[in-house]
Amino acid sequence: MTDITNFFTQISFAQISSAFIILFAIIDIIGAIPLILSIKSKGIDINPIKTTCIALGLMVLFLFAGELVLNMFHVDIQSFAVAGSFVLFIMALEMILDMEIFKNKGPKNVLSIVPIAFPLIAGPGSFTALISLRAEFFMINILIALIANLLFVFFVLKTTGKIEKVLGKGGIYILRKFFGIILLAIAVKLFATNLQYLFG
Repeated sequence: MTDITNFFTQISFAQISSAFIILFAIIDIIGAIPLILSIKSKGIDINPIKTTCIALGLMVLFLFAGELVLNMFHVDIQSFAVAGSFVLFIMALEMILDMEIFKNKGPKNVLSIVPIAFPLIAGPGSFTALISLRAEFFMINILIALIANLLFVFFVLKTTGKIEKVLGKGGIYILRKFFGIILLAIAVKLFATNLQYLFG
């Protein structure tokens, strides 16, 4: 009972907000709207509930089991966070400079899940971020931020067409650039913080 009480006393709005912004920038579901529309235009139906649940399941699994996997290879969270900062840095450059470094070559016959649920939502970037966040934030705050993000993802998948009409291609483009800059700053901070820990 005491452990449960302590678990909930660790809830921090500041940590939830920071974790939410980090995951929001990496998942970048708004920037993925053109891809989602392209898939739908091919007559492929994207089930918002199924896609969101699969992505959430993968991310929660990695959040809890990711550290165990790292321990098998004798890698600590801080080292993984430093390595992950490079991945986030590259993803930020993709968003800012309109370049493609990570190639998506998933199977074509499951486009309702791939590449939307994986690796667009639950992919290398989000996995790296989740493990990296564990080095700085309490688990409960990461979980709340993750669920909040996936609820937003569900909303976007459900109303993709309407969102495009409201924001327009220009609006989506600007948002992608904005969150790219935020992600770049986060990558630099993540690198500096955990590198200092390793050598401190």
